[in-house]
Amino acid sequence: MATKGMIKTGEEIPAVRAATQNYTRPLAIVTTLFFMWGFITSLNDILVPHLKGIFDLSYTQVMLVQFAFFSAYFLFSLPWSKVVDHLGYQRTMVVGLLMMALGAFLFVPAASAVSYPMFLMALLVLAAGITGLQVSANPYVDLLGKPESASSRLDLTQAFNSLGTAIAPKIGGLLILSAAPLAIAHLKQLTPQALHVYQIQQASSVKLPYIVITVALVLFALLIGTAQLPKIEAQDSQTTEKSKDSIWKHRNLVLGTIAIFAYVGAEVSIGSFLVNYFGLPEIAGFAPKTAAGYVSFYWAGAMVGRFVGAPLLQRFKPGRLLALCAVLAAALVGMSMLTNGHTAMWSILAVGVFNSIMFPTIFSLGVAELGSLTGSGSGILNMAIVGGAILPVVQGAIADNVGIHHAFVLPVLCYLYIVFYGLLGSRANSQRYTQA
Repeated sequence: MATKGMIKTGEEIPAVRAATQNYTRPLAIVTTLFFMWGFITSLNDILVPHLKGIFDLSYTQVMLVQFAFFSAYFLFSLPWSKVVDHLGYQRTMVVGLLMMALGAFLFVPAASAVSYPMFLMALLVLAAGITGLQVSANPYVDLLGKPESASSRLDLTQAFNSLGTAIAPKIGGLLILSAAPLAIAHLKQLTPQALHVYQIQQASSVKLPYIVITVALVLFALLIGTAQLPKIEAQDSQTTEKSKDSIWKHRNLVLGTIAIFAYVGAEVSIGSFLVNYFGLPEIAGFAPKTAAGYVSFYWAGAMVGRFVGAPLLQRFKPGRLLALCAVLAAALVGMSMLTNGHTAMWSILAVGVFNSIMFPTIFSLGVAELGSLTGSGSGILNMAIVGGAILPVVQGAIADNVGIHHAFVLPVLCYLYIVFYGLLGSRANSQRYTQA
């Protein structure tokens, strides 16, 4: 992947001048990508209960939705790094958007065929495109400006990612969960023909949202493709320092990879279960459509937290702020597990506020001081997003055995590891940041 080297806007500009340039316009354009992939990712929280009802799936089985989606990060991050090497950041973003459009369009035949495997394939293709955006857009934002403000800059763009995640559950609930699903006992009484008709009717509700998404993604690809964005290129072999440095010698990256795995796994595990969690009689007893509206508060909290966190990350050491947020997130999840009713509901929703700065902060701490290895480090960190594929399935297995209410112990363990990373695991790259 391209790394810190040269930035071009029509002419070559040395990287050392990057900190003096005004990148407000290109950052604003790239921020639209963060919004779009946040919106699409959050729709999975609506697909989980919807597909569970259509295909009569267990929690473990329906979490294959998240497994198919987030496994793409593990499978395609390094190949996308090679694409960035060949095409550059901007063109890679365009290719990623077009692949996302293909994945979104595949929801139409999947719904027509009422095929769960086809839905999973569509999710995999869609997520493969998003992986391309992650691998190109995250380091692109990280490199456009002063290194000491990288966490703050990436946090701000991630805030618009959270805007997308906050809006999607509400819209998805209205469009996809508009029809109340039949109870499992009722479904088992239907004849095979009547069941198939019901499944077609329920599955068809995803067609319109994903057709609109397909068109929007193509338009975004045109926008990014025609925009005059600064070009960041890797240093050539004559100017790059030659050394025997290995990416695995950078403790902040290795431990940061585990932190990304834990963070994404915890965030996705919580979001995936909220609709069903709020449907429990001892929590809120909400219908799926009503519960979907409340899921928006979880993601909206992350958006608010990122807008607040951006200036805080410029004043305080990112590692310490990360650890504080992880402690509070773990405490809130624990409170939800130990209580019932609105206390349990609002405490789990409040976790979103403290999830806010985790990804951009871990990412920036992980790639700090990597130099010419920044591109490879970014690819490895993006592979770790596979935590969103594995941990929800594990939590699904726990929920099938002990119930949803107590299955949230898994995110608590994840947040405790992030506390360790913020306080100790990221110390190797602390020179990049100033003391509060």
